[in-house]
Amino acid sequence: MDQGTYTLLLELETTTSITFGAAGTRRLDAGYYAYTGSALGPGGLSRVDRHRKVCDGTNMTRQWHIDYLLGAAETTWVGFWSAAVARECDYAETLPGTAIEGIGASDCACESHLSYSSTRDRLVNELEAIYNGFSRD
Repeated sequence: MDQGTYTLLLELETTTSITFGAAGTRRLDAGYYAYTGSALGPGGLSRVDRHRKVCDGTNMTRQWHIDYLLGAAETTWVGFWSAAVARECDYAETLPGTAIEGIGASDCACESHLSYSSTRDRLVNELEAIYNGFSRD
């Protein structure tokens, strides 16, 4: 599968506290979360399939911060967008909403790669603009 940047769109059905491994515990409000990551290694964007398996409970491994949110019972997979470019930080910083400080950005200077919005449409509209036709779900 191709390499590149991806953003997952998730719905958290109820407000809950999630421990993100060494990054600590965060109280997350019910609503929509967009997580932007990169898949530049040999497996490429097959990483998205791995994330989907964590979300549906068929993969119990918690390797990255996002795995803790994906593995929460209150989390539902909404969709994802991807592009064959290395723009993880640019895309993450462009997303509207509230950044969840320190999540998904341990290897860069960004505040976060996880963004929260109480409404789905706001995130979807921006994701469509960012990825400019590369959307899939």
